[in-house]
Amino acid sequence: MNLLNWTRRGMLAAAGATLMTSAVAVTTLTTPATAQTPEGVLIVGQIAEPKSLDPAAVTAVNDFRILVNIYEGLVRYAPGTLEVEPGLADSWEISEDGTEYTFHLREGVTFHDGTPFNAEAVKFNFDRMLNEDHPYHNTGPFPLAFFFSSVASTDVVDDYTVKFTLNAPYAPFLSNLAYPTGLIVSPAAVAEHGADFGRNPAGTGPFTFAEWRSNEAVVIEKNPDYWGEMAGTEAVVFRPITDANTRVAEMLAGGIDMMVEVPPTALSQFQGDDFKIVEQAGPHLWFLILNAKEGPFADKRVRQAANYAINKEAIVNDVLEGTAEVAAGPTPPAFAWAYNDELDPYPYDPEKAKALLAEAGLEGAELTFYVTEGGSGMLDPVPMGTAIQADLNAVGFDVKIETYEWNTFLGEVNPGLEGKADMAEMAWMTNDPDTLPFLALRTDAWPDAGGFNSGYYSNPKVDELLEAAQVATDQDERARLYKEMQAIVQEDAPWVFVANWKQNAVTNDRVENFSLEPSFLLQLESVTKE
Repeated sequence: MNLLNWTRRGMLAAAGATLMTSAVAVTTLTTPATAQTPEGVLIVGQIAEPKSLDPAAVTAVNDFRILVNIYEGLVRYAPGTLEVEPGLADSWEISEDGTEYTFHLREGVTFHDGTPFNAEAVKFNFDRMLNEDHPYHNTGPFPLAFFFSSVASTDVVDDYTVKFTLNAPYAPFLSNLAYPTGLIVSPAAVAEHGADFGRNPAGTGPFTFAEWRSNEAVVIEKNPDYWGEMAGTEAVVFRPITDANTRVAEMLAGGIDMMVEVPPTALSQFQGDDFKIVEQAGPHLWFLILNAKEGPFADKRVRQAANYAINKEAIVNDVLEGTAEVAAGPTPPAFAWAYNDELDPYPYDPEKAKALLAEAGLEGAELTFYVTEGGSGMLDPVPMGTAIQADLNAVGFDVKIETYEWNTFLGEVNPGLEGKADMAEMAWMTNDPDTLPFLALRTDAWPDAGGFNSGYYSNPKVDELLEAAQVATDQDERARLYKEMQAIVQEDAPWVFVANWKQNAVTNDRVENFSLEPSFLLQLESVTKE
């Protein structure tokens, strides 16, 4: 009998389910007030259903928080930092000109399906993502393949040595390899499942995939053949609970052991000895994408008016309960070396906003505003959206909100706002100061080119600065380029820059050895539970 047979029989997402572990311990959830989760099984309240469990095919941190426990990359972020350390590669060399990276792989590592991890597997992963003629390229799409667009070839040197040749020096390369898009999947599993691989994942990580019950749970189990230190729990169950108030209620009732992205207004409910609140600063930006291609926001003055019209201090203090800071531009201050601290946030100045609207002749402009119910790093999006709507209406806009579930929301926003909306909420949590602007502000990152510039912003100087920063090998020079980019983007106002958030989570007192990471990922291999 499987150690975690209860996971196969369908733990219900509501009270009243019967949970069995080790065929010995049985816990019945009779009512939320008496809920008790099993020993050794960590139940995590997630903010949404994952889109896929194929790391090359997804973009949301919500999904990545599951994936980093199933898969590993050649390198990873050292605990508590965004610095790169060995992962499936135990060492590497970089050529003097910065265009060749040679990785020496760990030997004796196997995928969860029993097939060997080796250089051929690494080549398969990157060729699948980057080469349109690869036999499994059709198992995509791969929306963050941009991360590795500088790779000209991936070559097997021998069984445990692989070489990447870049078409030019690319400063974020190692950092991008540590990001979940660089996680290594089993080629045999892709060959077996094809386009369904995202529902049948196999990696090399400390947990193996057990099952995915749609809109109910993703279950992963301890990998008994893991090459590294064994996981501290027998299993982890990720439950999608999209409504924040329901997640809070489940946490308080004992139906889940951990929840991420606790609504700021709920933090005070977890102050007792039964719970632990965990916080960690990281590179986060919550902003509004403005449709700069058509409609009112095609005029820079109107985009600036929106930045002046919104009382971001009130949002941070009243809606977010002081758990964030007002954002000044497109780069989070957590990237201290690249952050332009000479820029001040747009002040709250409704009279200035009205004057700009009058100058543009667009008083009373009608706006369609896409808001999500919740999603990765989205803080408290419905109350934030309502507050923003009120501020914009107060200066003369006429704002209509359309609200969507997270994955539906991404399906509307990521392909671009043209013909649909004037503005949309968005949040990014990134690994490098290059990532967000390169993927969401360049002209070549418009949605029809495969990027995430959903508002169609375009400034040739910004394009030039970002492209130069990617190939700069000196960090001081990269910093200068990023700081200049930030000043231009702030002036152009393709977004409303709202908040930089300090991430949080809460666990019950049975959970030990848990910490949040600056990467916003959820590394659970060291977590234990009584």
